[in-house]
Amino acid sequence: MNNSRSESYAAAGVDITAGYKSVELMKAHIKRTRNEGCLDDVGGFGGCFGLPTGMEEPVLVSGTDGCGTKVKLAILMDKHDTIGIDAVAMCVNDIICTGAKPLFFLDYIACGKNYPEKIASIVSGVAEGCVQSGAALIGGETAEHPGLMPLEDYDLAGFAVGIVDKKKMIDNTQVKAGDVLLALPSTGVHSNGFSLVRKVFDIENTDINRTYEELGEKTLGETLLTPTKIYVKPVLALLEEVKVKAISHITGGGFYENIPRSIPDGFCAKIDKSAVKILPIFKLIQKEGNISERDMFNTFNMGVGMSIVVSADEAEKALEILKANGEDAYIIGEITEGDEKVIL
Repeated sequence: MNNSRSESYAAAGVDITAGYKSVELMKAHIKRTRNEGCLDDVGGFGGCFGLPTGMEEPVLVSGTDGCGTKVKLAILMDKHDTIGIDAVAMCVNDIICTGAKPLFFLDYIACGKNYPEKIASIVSGVAEGCVQSGAALIGGETAEHPGLMPLEDYDLAGFAVGIVDKKKMIDNTQVKAGDVLLALPSTGVHSNGFSLVRKVFDIENTDINRTYEELGEKTLGETLLTPTKIYVKPVLALLEEVKVKAISHITGGGFYENIPRSIPDGFCAKIDKSAVKILPIFKLIQKEGNISERDMFNTFNMGVGMSIVVSADEAEKALEILKANGEDAYIIGEITEGDEKVIL
């Protein structure tokens, strides 16, 4: 008896034709992100990008990140066109902290099954994030993982590269006592702390479209899925006219872990807690989860997506430039001498 049998990739659960269709559907979104450095179209084995000229000592700055378990919320809501903004934001907001201008971005999507329209929707968000930050989407990967993850599930991550002239890099060495700490408002939870958020609201077992008085007209799901703000263009505009001494991207670890990363030893960021414009979603999370104030500031951005250190005599000018570029920034503290790095 002949026990041999024929196998195929499709029989193993991977649909190659779906992959081809995904690429075709996403090409229009990718086209929106093309900039002067792009050298080829998506589809080759490597994304090619020409480096800009005119810098004395160009330094490449890279960053990679994902959206954490915020992806689960997008899956539950069956809304996939903004989660890509989060993936881009998490990377480009990190590299702008060094003063680097983003050049290009690559995405990686792992999915249980490749549904071409869903993948294209995810990439549309990635493209929008790239447009907002001025980066080109020059490549990516969609990996179908049957048997490793449920068919409807996916995860999204990305990788960005930026460039800065070495003499213009922000390295916190100029920070001194008396400098001012500016806050750039966030749009919400951004992309950190969602494991706690999901637990507090029991997201998988609740009505994601429920409303709360604190959130106004938006549902819980809409509020939580609000994309991470991308700060690249306002910060680049600020760097043109003001000496920026330090920048912190407020992500996982909140104030207590992120602000110290940009403060040199011997100095402390003294923050006036009453000055922080805490968003309603954070007050709701704290109330519903019975979470201490310290834990809130140690987990979430609390309404401050990025902090910037400038000298006191340039603070007002910095606020004016940021406002002209769409950022309603405000002062939350100052730099003092001390060993604690941050005091709220």
